[in-house]
Amino acid sequence: MAKVAVLGYGTVGSGVVHVVDVNKELVAESAGQDVEIKYILDLRDFPGDPHEAQVVHDYDIILNDPEIDVICETMGGLEPAYTFEKKALMKGISVCTSNKELVAAHGPELVAIAKANNCSYLFEASVGGGIPILRTLNTSLRHEKIDQITGILNGTTNYILTKMDKEKAGFAETLKEAQDKGYAERNPEADIEGYDACRKTAILASLVSGEYVSYEDIETTGITAVSQEDFAYARALNMSIKLLGMVKRNDTGFFTMVSPFLLPAEHPLASVNEVFNAIVVHGNMLGNTMYYGKGAGKDATASAVVADMIDLVAHKGQHINVNLTDKPASLSDNGSYVHRFFVRTSDECAEEAREIFGESVEQVTTDEVFGEFAFVTDLISEKDFRDKYEKLSVKKGFLREL
Repeated sequence: MAKVAVLGYGTVGSGVVHVVDVNKELVAESAGQDVEIKYILDLRDFPGDPHEAQVVHDYDIILNDPEIDVICETMGGLEPAYTFEKKALMKGISVCTSNKELVAAHGPELVAIAKANNCSYLFEASVGGGIPILRTLNTSLRHEKIDQITGILNGTTNYILTKMDKEKAGFAETLKEAQDKGYAERNPEADIEGYDACRKTAILASLVSGEYVSYEDIETTGITAVSQEDFAYARALNMSIKLLGMVKRNDTGFFTMVSPFLLPAEHPLASVNEVFNAIVVHGNMLGNTMYYGKGAGKDATASAVVADMIDLVAHKGQHINVNLTDKPASLSDNGSYVHRFFVRTSDECAEEAREIFGESVEQVTTDEVFGEFAFVTDLISEKDFRDKYEKLSVKKGFLREL
C-alpha cells in the first residue's frame, strides 16, 4: 500500500482527499496498489471531519515518516510551499502540486532536485485545472515540433468576459458576481490583470521549448480596460473577446504574450464560455488539436493532482522526465509579431487616424452611437502599431485580433 500526505486542506487539498475516497478502487487499479492518505497538513483542526485523525500541524512528522511515498502540495503561494517541496525532494520523496506560482518561479530547480534524488516532480494541475495538457505535451506530443499554443487559461476572466458579452453587464458588477460565486478571490488582481494566465503561459512555453521562460518576461495585459463598447464593436464584427495566453515560434526563437484578443466566431476558442478553459496546440505534423474542460474548481483540479499522484506511486524510485530545464529561453521581441488591431478614437480624429494608419483601414460601426471612430488596421507589426497609436490625439483603447 502506498502512503500519501496532502499539504493544505483547503479547496484543492480537500478535493484530492475526496477523489481518493470516492474513486478508491479506480485509484488503486491505476496505481497498481491501494493508496492511503496518511497525513493532511494544515494549521487548522477539523473536528467532525471524516479525516480529522489524519490532520497534523508539524511538517516534520510527514517528512520524517519513512512510509510516505508521495506528497501532494495544494497550499498555494511561494512559502512555505517551496521549502516543504524542496525538503521532500531532497529526501527522495516525490511531489505533485497544483501550485502554478511556485512552478513558474522554481520549477526547473525542483525538477533538477527530483532527478538527482531518483524521485519525480509533477505539476499537471498547475495549468488548465483538470485538462491533461501537460501530460499530453510530455508524452503524446513529445515527438511533435510545437509551433504554437493558444489558450484560455483563466476561468475567472473567461466567466467575466462571457457575462459582459452575453448579458451586456458592466465589468465591476460582473466581477462582484464572480466573487460572490467563488470564481474570483476577494483580491482578484492575479486573475483580472492577467498574472495567473501569465504564469501558466510561462509553464507551457518552458515545457514546449525545453528552456526556462520567466513569467516576468512575458508581456501581459489583463481585462480591466475591456468595456461594453468593445463588446458592441466585437458583435458588429461577428467576433468574441477572450483573454489568451500565446506561445508562438518564429525564425529567431519564439515569443509569448497574454492579452485580450478579438476572435472570429469560427475560431474554436470563440465559443468557450463561462469558467471553462481550452487550449489549442499546433504541431508541425499533427496540425491543430484542442483540449477543453474545467480550468478551475475543487473536483477538476483535484482530479489532475490525483492523476499525478497515481503516476508517482506507479513509478516509485524512478524519475519521470519532464521537459523543464533551467536553460534561459531565447524569447523574440514581440515587436515583430504581425496581426491586425481594432482601435477606438473619437469622431474628431477620424481623418487623423486615416492619415496615420492609411486610408485602407476598415471602419467598424454599431447600432449604438458612441461618438467614436472605430476601425481595424491592415496587418501591422506590434512595433509599428505602437509607434502609430502613440501619434493619435485621442486614444480610447485597442484590441489585438487573432
